[in-house]
Amino acid sequence: MKQILKIAFRDLGRNRRRSFFSALALAMGLALLLLVAAFFNGEMNSAMDATILLQSGHLQVRMASYEESKTSLKWENLIADPEQLAAQIESLDPVKTASPRLFASGIVAVRDESAGVRIYGIDPSSEANDPYRIGLLEGEFLTPDDREGVLIGQPLAEKMSLGVGDSISLSVNTSSGDVDEQVFTIRGIYSTQTYGFDSVTIFLPLAKAQAITQAERHASTIFILLNDKADTETVAAAMQGADFAVLTWPKMNEMIMQVEEMANSYIFILYLIVLGITATVIINTLIMSVFERTREIGVLSALGMKGRQIMSMFLIQSSLLAVGGVIMGLIFGLLLVTYFSKNGFYIGNMGMTGLLIGNTIYTELTLRDAISLTVLSFIVTLLAGLYPAVLASRMEPVRALRDGK
Repeated sequence: MKQILKIAFRDLGRNRRRSFFSALALAMGLALLLLVAAFFNGEMNSAMDATILLQSGHLQVRMASYEESKTSLKWENLIADPEQLAAQIESLDPVKTASPRLFASGIVAVRDESAGVRIYGIDPSSEANDPYRIGLLEGEFLTPDDREGVLIGQPLAEKMSLGVGDSISLSVNTSSGDVDEQVFTIRGIYSTQTYGFDSVTIFLPLAKAQAITQAERHASTIFILLNDKADTETVAAAMQGADFAVLTWPKMNEMIMQVEEMANSYIFILYLIVLGITATVIINTLIMSVFERTREIGVLSALGMKGRQIMSMFLIQSSLLAVGGVIMGLIFGLLLVTYFSKNGFYIGNMGMTGLLIGNTIYTELTLRDAISLTVLSFIVTLLAGLYPAVLASRMEPVRALRDGK
């Protein structure tokens, strides 16, 4: 066996350039797979984290009759005395914060321009609104007693050429089915680095949102963040009530789950394509080696080397190529992943309804992905060497000696 290993290693060294580029092809394939896996993990995790923090929370409590898609403002569909309910929920140990929110649809008009927006009535003092407070770019955050101020996103401000202190006309649907229009002053401009959210969402203090929508002392939902999202189901079970619907973050974010499941299928196809190209290069290298060494194979066979030993020799060659390629691939791949985990991919506007994707995606490579892709690449390389190995093992000594002249 030691002699076979020595011959296999020597044969790879006969054409070092070809062997190197074959291993390099595997390395580039593996590095690409690691980067794609890390990008996909980062994208999905970023979308889920952003959606939980900005939109869904870990839990929401609503009236059972409330339909989010219709943004209903009818009192029978809203939670009465939401501050009291939020305080009760926040007293639970696993709960980090619970805050009432009122949702409404509206239109912002400035000069000859207008844009449809979603209005969030929030309690400015709540910890649940830290992402917007931290993301404040200009001006100041809202206060609970502000009756004329509004907070708008950077994309909307840029689109309509607005700045802090400018006035906007805001038309809002009310609980009676009418439309109320008032003039507001922009107190601040925020950015969560999530275009799909920032471009359509404006904030009002909860009291003012309730007044303009004629939904006094009512809220659409209680937005809840937990200290540990693993406690989601436990807390949800503890809050179940006859009149209320308790929604968990997996339930509210089913679209992200579906997108992730669908993307996994496409990613697997990409893996197969990349590894298929890599396997083709390996097969080509080893077949060329077989034909270049036809006479040598004939001599070895004539001297008594059996077919399985010749087959082992070529499989060892493919193994050596696999080891070299995998090591280089891991080095290249981890360097790329590390770079983009710090600097990210800037993708700009990629938001869509129900799926909030940040403007920049940072790679996140899991140990499971790194191990599985490394093992998969190694196995594919071994399988790629199987055909040339079988081809070499089945050569007849006499014919091999004649053809190799």
